[in-house]
Amino acid sequence: MPPLHLHGPVLDGGDDAPRDLWITADGRVGREPIAHADRLEGWILPGLVDAHCHVGIGPDGPVELEEARTQGHVDAAAGALLIRDCGAPIDTRPLDDDPAMPEIVRAGRHLARPKRYIRGLSIDLEDPTELPRLVAEQARANPWVKLVGDWIDRDEGDLAPLWPEDVLRDAIDAAHAHGARVTAHVFGEHALPGLIGAGIDCIEHGTGLTDETIAMMAARGTALVPTLINVENFPGFADAAGEKFPAYATHMRALHARARDTIAAAIDAGVVVYAGTDAGGGIVHGRIVDEIAALAEVGLGPERALAAASGAARRWLGRPVLEPGAPADVVLVREDPRLDLDVLRHPAAVLRRGRVLL
Repeated sequence: MPPLHLHGPVLDGGDDAPRDLWITADGRVGREPIAHADRLEGWILPGLVDAHCHVGIGPDGPVELEEARTQGHVDAAAGALLIRDCGAPIDTRPLDDDPAMPEIVRAGRHLARPKRYIRGLSIDLEDPTELPRLVAEQARANPWVKLVGDWIDRDEGDLAPLWPEDVLRDAIDAAHAHGARVTAHVFGEHALPGLIGAGIDCIEHGTGLTDETIAMMAARGTALVPTLINVENFPGFADAAGEKFPAYATHMRALHARARDTIAAAIDAGVVVYAGTDAGGGIVHGRIVDEIAALAEVGLGPERALAAASGAARRWLGRPVLEPGAPADVVLVREDPRLDLDVLRHPAAVLRRGRVLL
């Protein structure tokens, strides 16, 4: 790879004064100017982050490894150069050497109960007291663990929690003891107090948040990844289940109707929010800009929404930004995206480890 000289404002919390970034031939941010480097100009962002993405899942469930590779390529081309894979039923580690793939921060497989999640995706525990042991096993192999916090209970005909609160506390403690963090899929209201009270690190979706659970999250520093573009699928979920589970259908429509107000209230209360698309299954890959725009509209505003999908999200996931020596994961755009987020849809360049993807 030829060395590069990037010139322009760096959008990572500093001022707007143009800066020079030097990208070395081995794909890192340089410490010194590099003579005869190819020059690119524009607004410079740390590589975008999709903090809830499923490389390895398609509309019909698990996919073959080469399809997972294609999914990752689509995400990277859209600027999402770092992905937190919130649960995958296949091992995607063989893709890590592909220079066109985003970096993947993994959460192993979803942990659920029998018939309480999407078939083929999760490890299902007959005995819920086994959860701490399975969480510890996942935590030894991954930096995150993914729980299914609620799902439809066919006996009740509506969303219901999967895990006893004492089991959750032991499970989350087990993950933390191994240096891993825990997140959970939660649509409704009732699973949230137990999960947050047990010390969970993040909530996915969070459409059932109330004033009480929002206050709990804000006080404890629990993060939220709302996946707003996937929440738009809730009416379809309701329609599909309506005749068999009318209470669930009504509940899902109600959650959808108030979702944006709910997430706006969480933002106003100081809950830390990150951008995630929930790509895989019902959401196609490569839609991180749509999620950034949705977060901006719901209350973050363009600048904070950008941070929630770039520098701030990278720091949350323990990944470097654009400091000297860091991998050169960069999105370069022609105009200030804080004035028009649509410029992110047509980047001047996307660099993964200094290699120009487009």
